[in-house]
Amino acid sequence: MTQDLRKELTDMVGPTHWNWLKPHIARDAVVFVDPHLDLVDVGVALTNDNVQSVQRWIGEQLITKPTREQLDAWGISGPTNQLQSLIVQPYVLVQEILASADSGSPI
Repeated sequence: MTQDLRKELTDMVGPTHWNWLKPHIARDAVVFVDPHLDLVDVGVALTNDNVQSVQRWIGEQLITKPTREQLDAWGISGPTNQLQSLIVQPYVLVQEILASADSGSPI
């Protein structure tokens, strides 16, 4: 069951834009996921009610409500920002996409 859920959630991860996030921010449903966490892992933990993992991530501030500064930055950068999202009802998980160190460089 977990592998099916993982695949389903992986297929649901995609880029997102500020305008799409606005209504979810207004209803306080956006959760920021630190870029060093796997977005699908967080989605699986929330879906499976894995309280231990979620509480640890909250305690370590790896999953948080977006700060005013983050919201302002996302709004300013508009469609050029690098955000991905995953809907895990009732939340919208949002994560900044980190540029990989080797992106664009030939091997």
